[in-house]
Amino acid sequence: MTSPIPSFPHSLIHPFIHPPIPSFPHSRIHPSTHSNEPILSSYLPAIFDSARDARERAITVTNVNLADSFARHLAWTSDNPIGLEVVGAVGPTLRLSDGSELIDLISGIAVSSLGHCHPEVVEVVREQVGRHMHVMVYGELIQTPQVRFAERLASVLPDKLSTVYFTMTGTEANEGALKLARKHTGRSKFVSFDRSYHGDTMGSLSVTGRDVYRRPFEPLVPGVSFLPYNDAVALDSIDESIAAVIIEPVQGEGGIRVPSTEFMQALRHRCDETGSLLIFDEIQTGFGRTGRLFAFEHFGVVPDIITFAKAMGGGMPLGAFVSSGRVFDSFRRDPPLSHVTTFGGHPVSCAAALKTLEILIRDDLSDRANRIGEHIRGRLDHPLIVEIRGLGAMLGLVLASDHATEKVVRYCLDGGVLLGWTLHSNNLIRIAPPLTIPFDTLDHALDVILRGLQAIG
Repeated sequence: MTSPIPSFPHSLIHPFIHPPIPSFPHSRIHPSTHSNEPILSSYLPAIFDSARDARERAITVTNVNLADSFARHLAWTSDNPIGLEVVGAVGPTLRLSDGSELIDLISGIAVSSLGHCHPEVVEVVREQVGRHMHVMVYGELIQTPQVRFAERLASVLPDKLSTVYFTMTGTEANEGALKLARKHTGRSKFVSFDRSYHGDTMGSLSVTGRDVYRRPFEPLVPGVSFLPYNDAVALDSIDESIAAVIIEPVQGEGGIRVPSTEFMQALRHRCDETGSLLIFDEIQTGFGRTGRLFAFEHFGVVPDIITFAKAMGGGMPLGAFVSSGRVFDSFRRDPPLSHVTTFGGHPVSCAAALKTLEILIRDDLSDRANRIGEHIRGRLDHPLIVEIRGLGAMLGLVLASDHATEKVVRYCLDGGVLLGWTLHSNNLIRIAPPLTIPFDTLDHALDVILRGLQAIG
């Protein structure tokens, strides 16, 4: 028996309302006009009765089936999916099934730093698919894309970060980093920070500093303590029982919080004193987002292990944790194969990542991130804005209330601009545009934000 189609309550981003057949009665969004032909589009009139307006009648069987399948067969992460059907994405723009477009000011949550479908990345992906895709579990065969990308990545990192272990995702990278720290030090405990976010798998969730996400899955990995972020005095509680301290050099989901240089250097010093490894989670901050190629460069601090994902793959799934060869020796024996992955370092993803890194460096997109951030700060001036915080093009727009945030995000969606917020902060709007966004496109998006602020102000 087929289960009933679930209803869609109003989302903070988009009021996705579910009548008997999936429909999108939003002022900008209506169901796809795609016919059963993959290229041609046509309207099928009178699917709904005459009480429906013309927009709701402009619906095809193809899109009904797609939205129906979305409702029935995809596991959701909330009751409030945005519910827009994307049919294409190029540069800073998402193209929707009704022919409208959205300017993506969050880059797929800090993933598409080169914009969507960068032509040079697409080209190397096609070339690598033509050579080979998956051939063996990670670490057994010499695969050119893996080796060349690891070599290039190591060349732009400090000498102590010379050995790369590839994964598929950021949470998997953090899981590997935690296991490596335990294996290398022989210790079992970890320190993390309040409002941190390191992923949703069991180990990563265990070091995520927000009870609302941890509590439903407890008991988690034991031996984890949380300290206040950016509080140097609290670091005295790190002692010789701690295998590693894990920290985001800029907290992303915690509300785009930037620590002081003094705090980060004190943390490095305390880890050195106690023999605890220092793990930097640069899954959101890495690869130019903060105005440096890597965020640790802002603080004059080098971690013992660093984790990457998101923007690294240029839109392809790829993560990594990086340390020294000496630390990674722990994974090679007692027992051998103590940490393995099937798809980590997929050759197509590594080919895309190598080209992405080359473009980031060639086009000096780290510097462009700084110019984007300065431009945004200079344009967004309104009484409802309490603060703009962050580094480079990783910004958080703090508004006066949760209500204002919801209204502005919804207004901007109506106006063709995709925004969002962070998991741990309901009154902060995340702004993380592609580092390649043209400034006239950025200005148009900022104009929409300002009109939204004015409309609710």
